[in-house]
Amino acid sequence: MFYEPKNGHGLPHNPFNAIVSPRPIGWIGTRNADGHDNLAPYSFFNAVAYEPPQIMFSSTSAKPDQGDTKDSIANIRQTGEFSVNVVSFALRDAMNASSGPWDKSIDEFDLAGLEKGACTIINAPRVAASPATLECKATQIIKLDGANNFVVFAEVVGIHMREDMMTDGLFDLRKAQPLARLGYQDYTSVTDLFSLKRP
Repeated sequence: MFYEPKNGHGLPHNPFNAIVSPRPIGWIGTRNADGHDNLAPYSFFNAVAYEPPQIMFSSTSAKPDQGDTKDSIANIRQTGEFSVNVVSFALRDAMNASSGPWDKSIDEFDLAGLEKGACTIINAPRVAASPATLECKATQIIKLDGANNFVVFAEVVGIHMREDMMTDGLFDLRKAQPLARLGYQDYTSVTDLFSLKRP
C-alpha cells in the first residue's frame, strides 16, 4: 500500500513508528530551577556526532501545566542540562511507570521506585541502576513544524558506565540489554549480536 500521511493511513494504528524502528530510548533526567526532579523516556532519541560527542531527542506533545511542551523541555529551557539514562530490560517497568503525563510536581524517580545517582559535571539527577548515563549540556532547542514538536541537541560532557556492564574493556550490550522502542505498544531488547567488517 501507499499513503500520504497528510491524508491519513486508514489502518487501526499509525504504522510510522513501526516502520522507523527499533529506536533507542533516551530516559531523560532533569532538575528545574527550583530543584524539582523529573524523569521521562523519549524514543525519538539518538547520537548524532562523535567529536565532540552529541545527542538529540525530541518531544512531540504538551501538558496543560507546561504550556507548549512537557516537563523535560521546560526544565532544560531553565537549566540547559540533563542526563540521558540507558533503559535496560531490567528497568522496563520503571521506565514505563515514568512515561505517564504526570503533574510537574511529581518526581518520577520516586514514582517508579528508582534510586537517584549524582551527576559529576551537571546539576541533574541520573538513574543509579542504569547501565550507562550521559551527562549533557544543551546546545540548541529547535521548534519543529507541528504544534508541540521540539528537538534538543546537546553535547555529552560526561559518561557513566557501570563496572559490571564492562567486558574486556568494552561496554557489553549483552549485559546491558538496552531496550528499544518499536511501533504500537511494542519494545525489544538487545540479546544477540553479530559483527560486520566495513569494506
